Amino acid sequence: MTASDKHQIQIDVRTSYLPGQSEPGQNRYVFAYTITITNSGSVPARLVTRHWIITDANEQKREVHGEGVVGEQPYLLPGTSFQYTSGTILETPVGTMQGSYQMIADDGTAFDAEIPSFTLSIPRTLH
Repeated sequence: MTASDKHQIQIDVRTSYLPGQSEPGQNRYVFAYTITITNSGSVPARLVTRHWIITDANEQKREVHGEGVVGEQPYLLPGTSFQYTSGTILETPVGTMQGSYQMIADDGTAFDAEIPSFTLSIPRTLH
């Protein structure tokens, strides 16, 4: 087993547009995202910090750094998952998010779990 096999984190994302909190006339588009983080490696690990890059359709980028997620630093045993929902506000009806979670494994290894780019978009019927 290689080091990379020991430290594997899978990230799954679901997004939704929140029309009740959005004000398109004010360029305010609110989105929720639900993330499931699964430790698919063989070593327990804790999520300690996060780094997001949020980009709207005007190529305006915003970076967010912080400790943990939703006030927690989840500890993931191999084969277990942690799910949370959070949100962001864009000035355009479409944008993307990507980033990484900084993890520390029980064997002392620090590693990044990459969050692949995903799209935030209002439903087509509202375009």
